[in-house]
Amino acid sequence: MKEELKIFLKGILMGIADIIPGISGGTIAFITGIYERLIKAISNLNIHFLIYLIKGDIERAKHYLKKIDFQLFIPLALGIGSAFLVMSHIIAFLLQSYSSLVYSLFSGLIIGSSILIYREIKEINIFSVIFFFLGFLLAFFISGSSSIMLTRSPLTLFLSGFLASCAMILPGISGSYILLFLNQYEYVINLVKNLDILKLSIFGLGAFLGLFIFSKILSYAFEKYRSLILSFLVGVMLGALRYPLSKVSFSLTSTIILLSGFLLVLTLERLAKKKAPECYNQQ
Repeated sequence: MKEELKIFLKGILMGIADIIPGISGGTIAFITGIYERLIKAISNLNIHFLIYLIKGDIERAKHYLKKIDFQLFIPLALGIGSAFLVMSHIIAFLLQSYSSLVYSLFSGLIIGSSILIYREIKEINIFSVIFFFLGFLLAFFISGSSSIMLTRSPLTLFLSGFLASCAMILPGISGSYILLFLNQYEYVINLVKNLDILKLSIFGLGAFLGLFIFSKILSYAFEKYRSLILSFLVGVMLGALRYPLSKVSFSLTSTIILLSGFLLVLTLERLAKKKAPECYNQQ
């Protein structure tokens, strides 16, 4: 139980990171020393046990079930879920009462994350510059589009979950940032806070399909065109700052909070590299 409690607490930290735009839960996994085990556990996931279970072949189903690291997934999922439930109330309150300061923090975190991604670009050429500006202009337009910002349809919720889950396989970018980019962040936070099961199920279905359908395409593209995709991501992150910065009433306090968010991301990255330098550099 001692080991499961540790994993549960690490899940809470990952959940807190995942719900805040600009901080990657993967970074927290590095710092807490759980990343390698998590990646291995995810790679061992296989849905064949469901197929054999439906067919009534219990023995084969058990064979695949034994390969799933339930001692990791169950306490980790409980920790992440607990963090989501608690933090959704806290963030909803802060967004309502201190909107400008919260968006200052988010802006600082996003700027810091964009710098981290920029550092990962191995080759800068005319094509990477073009992809940067394409990403910037696309994000700048979308983040300022009132038609997208006001949409709260089931289809938009489904697509938000789909795109947010795809962000999980890309370095330095979190699903909550994608929600902020699409201006669905506050909406989804309130869904979690109010436990709107129906709408959360639509969001979850999109996330599930995005992770298992589109993730392989993204993984292949990232392997083949790493520098171009990273350049595009940096452009997207900086272009999408149009939305959170529009929510900031600049003052000395908001500027300090923005800088604090910026430094927090850089500090977390440094801690992650010290904790698992070889694994981190492979990302």
